[in-house]
Amino acid sequence: MTDTLSALVFRRADDRDVPELVRLRDTAARWQMERGIDQWRPGELGPGHFRARLREGEVWIATLGPDGPLAGAWELWWEDPAAWGDQPPDAGYIHRLMIDRRTAPPGAGRRMLDGAERRIAATGRTLARLDCLSTNPRLRQYYQDAGYVVRGEQPGKDGDGGKRYAVTLLEKPLARR
Repeated sequence: MTDTLSALVFRRADDRDVPELVRLRDTAARWQMERGIDQWRPGELGPGHFRARLREGEVWIATLGPDGPLAGAWELWWEDPAAWGDQPPDAGYIHRLMIDRRTAPPGAGRRMLDGAERRIAATGRTLARLDCLSTNPRLRQYYQDAGYVVRGEQPGKDGDGGKRYAVTLLEKPLARR
């Protein structure tokens, strides 16, 4: 397990990765639905979403080795007014941490979260922020176990596709790396 986990390689996504990002998101949505987790739906986010994220922020890919299969991905934003309101530029916002459960080794999600935090810290920002559905206590606990602290609730976040939903806001101070 440790050897496989240490083989994870992170790189910035580009337009060629968009079909795989859509597939990964839809697969994660199906996995959630099969387990009764009411969060994502297949087909909600298509190529246009990921192309916009590539232009407006960063999307990162995790692979097993430099030329290996996709293990997961995440989005990194530099502001998130829908959840956090107007904030000074001291944080990076992690979104859509996705795992390919066919290929990702155990612990890959935590390793990818650490990769996102390292990227945020490398820009000089001192906080990592994220949010999760308020109705998903298991995911909130996952982030708390990774060192995130609940900073509040946003009862009516405007989300993708015009949906409004309640989210828990979590934050983690970052050491300079």
